[in-house]
Amino acid sequence: MKQTNFSKMCLNLITWLAALLWFLPILVAIWVAIHPASEQGSFSLLAPLTTQNFINAWHAAPFARYFLNTTLLVLMIVVCQMVLATLAAYALVRFKMKGGGVIFALILLQLMISPDVLILNNYKTIGALGLRDSLLGIALPYFASAFAIFMLRQTFKSIPLVLEEAAIVEGASRFYILRKIYIPLAKPIYVAFALVSISFHWNDFLWPLVITDSVKVRPITVGLQLFSAPEQGVQWALISAATLMTVMPLLLLFLVFQRQFVQSFMRAGIR
Repeated sequence: MKQTNFSKMCLNLITWLAALLWFLPILVAIWVAIHPASEQGSFSLLAPLTTQNFINAWHAAPFARYFLNTTLLVLMIVVCQMVLATLAAYALVRFKMKGGGVIFALILLQLMISPDVLILNNYKTIGALGLRDSLLGIALPYFASAFAIFMLRQTFKSIPLVLEEAAIVEGASRFYILRKIYIPLAKPIYVAFALVSISFHWNDFLWPLVITDSVKVRPITVGLQLFSAPEQGVQWALISAATLMTVMPLLLLFLVFQRQFVQSFMRAGIR
């Protein structure tokens, strides 16, 4: 029994140390961002605090526009992913069609291909459509999510067919059944996927960098990279403040929905 308790204590200690190492860069960024330049290297607990670095960083670049662009971009992608994945998953589960297994296998094939591999082809396609340097051009390659289709298909398969048959007997349409039966029962999956998708597309950098040219559609990640470019001089206080402003929405989102996030993935794994 003592050996078991000792093992648990060692495991907890290792876990806390690993968490501290992971959180250390954020702690340093917070320290640099809330202290004047003259006090940043002292690491004194009595050093004066300031919010001027955040004010200076906010006015040094069009961060308001960057945040608006990123918010609109993420909402557009997540909504389209939800709608398309819901329709595709329902069709794969309830409509009998030839080659349905092959179609689903081709959808799953997308999970094995990194989005960065397709950047050149996506760039040519978006350019041919005349959507370069636009929010729609950034979002379009992400509208169809194989991950969302897979999760919703597995969830829809677990819903008894008797519920749908009873609704059809009562005269309900397919869309009514989908809206009133399938979507409510799959709510944990929607929450889990939405949190993952928002986090990914909020931090996406390479594709927006390639496809955008102007401030009017530039997302926060690209704007932050240009803001911290060496040509403008390295000012660690402003860079740290801008970085914290960038990640703060995701941190708040995770803190608010932490319980739902964990429960959703647990339920998704069980199903």
